[in-house]
Amino acid sequence: MLRLPRAVAQFATALAAVSIAVTSATPALAETARIDAADTAWMITATALVLMMTIPGLALFYAGMVRKKNVLATMAQSLIAVALISILWVIYGYSLVFVGDGAWLGTLERFLLAGMTMDGVSSAAKTIPEALFVIYQMTFAVITVALVAGSVADRLRFSSYVLFCIGWFTVVYIPLAHWVWGGGFLAQAGVLDFAGGLVVHLSAGTAGLVAAVVMGRRRGYGTENLAPYDLSLAVIGTGLLWVGWFGFNGGSALQANSRAVMAILATHLAACAGALTWTAIEWLTRRKPSVLGMISGAVAGLGTITPASGFVEPWHGIVIGVVAGAVCFWACTSLKHRFNYDDTLDVFGIHGIGGLLGTLMTGVFATAAIGGSAGLIEGNPRLLLIQAYGVAAVFVWTGAMTFVLLKVVDMLAGLRVPHEHEVEGLDITQHGEALQ
Repeated sequence: MLRLPRAVAQFATALAAVSIAVTSATPALAETARIDAADTAWMITATALVLMMTIPGLALFYAGMVRKKNVLATMAQSLIAVALISILWVIYGYSLVFVGDGAWLGTLERFLLAGMTMDGVSSAAKTIPEALFVIYQMTFAVITVALVAGSVADRLRFSSYVLFCIGWFTVVYIPLAHWVWGGGFLAQAGVLDFAGGLVVHLSAGTAGLVAAVVMGRRRGYGTENLAPYDLSLAVIGTGLLWVGWFGFNGGSALQANSRAVMAILATHLAACAGALTWTAIEWLTRRKPSVLGMISGAVAGLGTITPASGFVEPWHGIVIGVVAGAVCFWACTSLKHRFNYDDTLDVFGIHGIGGLLGTLMTGVFATAAIGGSAGLIEGNPRLLLIQAYGVAAVFVWTGAMTFVLLKVVDMLAGLRVPHEHEVEGLDITQHGEALQ
């Protein structure tokens, strides 16, 4: 038998030990390497941008369009939505949406984020820490619930709004988010919603319409001056929303990549086109372009491009913005007056109609080279039918569940403030504070 010198044998043994150690360590190294520093940095930024959309963005946007006596009450609704929904999201919302592959709902495996590790990742976002994915998606849930309040501003009890937030988040938002983004039956059917045309805008707009009809019109609607208190606040809020939308749509790529940049570019162009279109229509029909119209058109463009932003080319964003400005203007004027419902801040006319339009136009303009899915223009009319199916499912579920929930809350706490409180203002009657 060939005998190796003792030094050579010791070297061979040491080399084998190192080899075994490296081999056994490879899975752990690979696990850590999945988290990409650039993606993580971008998604931290996007998370901050989306949270900014609710506070202070939406809070200022809504507060600037109500009367002075209801400014603080309107802001309070956005603030409480952030605090309340954030906690509920961590307790059970995230788990039910993104953990498990059920057709209708996820599981409670991540109840209170149990089992989540510092370096762990979600299967839905494999290059960022799972904790970052949790809080990013949390900001979407927050703003969706907060949006609904705009339809019934000036007349909703604060205590009832808190109950409504809990119930609506649980029975409407969670199922919809799972159906579309969590691998539920709409995702399995091929429905596309890049950043929330269905989950955020159509759901909030539909809920707002139902709430406005159930609660009835404001005192003095159509007979008294209900003009906004301070549109400068609304303009500032619009600016914050506009910039925040870059994180909303661009962040939905979940990576710092070219698709995120394309989504941001399409988003900005749609907002510009929406603002210009609404302004042009007002200028032609009313002889004066209003500031309220400019910001309304911009938000209409932003909401409408949302589901399509990661699937279309930049010039498609301009087309979508033009359509959004024109159709949402019609919805907030002719349609609203035709059916005489009091959607205080036009949540349905802008977000509901915008989400519907954007989802359908995704089926028209989706480009395979950008999002991997071809739409009608590229020879796939079936996608438009699938998108229409998604719209119908979200509209029916949201409308029915919102109606039931409103009736339950009304029985428990009463939805509407007393007549004298509405006249005096919600700031002082609901919160004991008022602007001087």
